[in-house]
Amino acid sequence: MIDVKKITIGSEQMPKKKLTPKQVKYQEKVKKYEPKPDILRNALQAFLSGGIICVIGQGLIDLFSRLMRLPPERASDPAVATMILIGALLTAFGVFDRISAFAGAGISVPVTGFSNSMVSAALEFKEEGLVLGVGSKIFSLAGSVITFGVLTAFIVGLIYALAH
Repeated sequence: MIDVKKITIGSEQMPKKKLTPKQVKYQEKVKKYEPKPDILRNALQAFLSGGIICVIGQGLIDLFSRLMRLPPERASDPAVATMILIGALLTAFGVFDRISAFAGAGISVPVTGFSNSMVSAALEFKEEGLVLGVGSKIFSLAGSVITFGVLTAFIVGLIYALAH
């Protein structure tokens, strides 16, 4: 048996599964014929789709600003909530994944990706009931994001308060 490289996760190194020489040879052959991603095209698609999402978000801010007679800073709150709702609905109807296959990080990085993560987890466990399935799994990713967001905001606020 041949010991292949170690995987680094965080600061901890974990050994990979030991492969036989035949398995190593197979892995090398597969890697040789594996298609290489078109990085430039993927980056351009992500940039354009992310830009379209930002334009939609800005349009919602302008719309809410005019309809509710709010300053743009205040109109961004309902705009973000609307974008979250749109992402959740697209996920629930199975459209988000098809858009994501084209857009990549352009749709996953904005708040729509956060919404997709929450709704996907909820849909995956809906058979287990509203409380034990949907209720407990909907925040599996969101909980850590909210926790680190609040922690980061606290630290930045503390540094700002101490600096002034």
